[in-house]
Amino acid sequence: MPFGINETMGQYSELFMLLAAGTYTVAFIAFAWDLAKSSKALRAIDLKAAQAEETAKVPVAAGAGSAAAGSRPDEARLGGPAGRAERPSSSTAKAAGAGGVVTADADMKYAAERRAPARVAVALTVLGALIHGAGVVTRALGAGRVPWGNMYEFLTTGAFVAIAVFLLVLVRRDLRFLGTFVVGLAIIMLVAASVAYWTPVGHLVPALQSYWLIIHVSIAVLSSALFTLTFAMSALQLVQSHRQKTVAAGGADKLGFMRLVPSALSLENLSYRINAIAFIGWTFTLMFGAIWAEKAWGRFWGWDTKEVWTFVIWVVYAGYLHARATRGWTGNRAAWLSIVGYLCVIFNFTIVNQFFNGLHSYSGL
Repeated sequence: MPFGINETMGQYSELFMLLAAGTYTVAFIAFAWDLAKSSKALRAIDLKAAQAEETAKVPVAAGAGSAAAGSRPDEARLGGPAGRAERPSSSTAKAAGAGGVVTADADMKYAAERRAPARVAVALTVLGALIHGAGVVTRALGAGRVPWGNMYEFLTTGAFVAIAVFLLVLVRRDLRFLGTFVVGLAIIMLVAASVAYWTPVGHLVPALQSYWLIIHVSIAVLSSALFTLTFAMSALQLVQSHRQKTVAAGGADKLGFMRLVPSALSLENLSYRINAIAFIGWTFTLMFGAIWAEKAWGRFWGWDTKEVWTFVIWVVYAGYLHARATRGWTGNRAAWLSIVGYLCVIFNFTIVNQFFNGLHSYSGL
């Protein structure tokens, strides 16, 4: 028996969503500020490194005679073998790959120095997530059920889970370079939910009044959140790959903010691992959806549009994992395939839910 509707809680939920979007917007600006500010700082480090290398050439030539006598003033001054000036230490950047392209460390560990804008951005993101979580909870209290029965609820909950996963990963890895993109996507999701998919708080349609809703949709939301992270990583991988090739070919480095981002290969490896986890979740989404369909409609598979596109997403990501693991599809090809998979997720959520009639027409619009 469904619980009664509490419209007051629904109104509080909408207010929390609005406040969360505003907080995320300020966090987005802080993340962007961090990239711009750090870009200038790292450029200054590179300039010092170049000057040190130029200075090192003089004592190497002049001190050749004294080297035979065991006197190595250049080595003592530079802290290394003669003629090899050490690059000024930077815990956020290093020379990576051919051409001396500066990128973040591949291990993505936190650096020693503090980046004030990034710390502010993370703090604001945490605050926004708390407000956002309050919005999700009050929506659930207002509806008397789990808050993912229509597109508005799925989108607001999905944005919250994406931010929560991002913050959890930040505990172990310095992925603050992703903040602009992940928070930006969350803002887009909240705006789309409020403008295009807003639905008043209400009861579920009869077909959704099942415990399978909690199992099936919760895994789908989590998997979609992980796919959102890998989409951002794959997009950055393409940009970083282009930057590395340009600099290696002797071109100017016009993307200074990418110095805080790991190399294209590091992004690809991490994206691959997260996609593998998300793919397992999407596999369970497909399986549990089939079981739920049998409980609700008496068949596991009926070629409904939603079922077909859920399977298409599974096939695309399965192809991505297989192609990269066994066929050597690395680099930009792997990144593009990951992006195509996420675009299929977006198509499944927006176009299929809105414009294709079927048993899964639960958009609430």
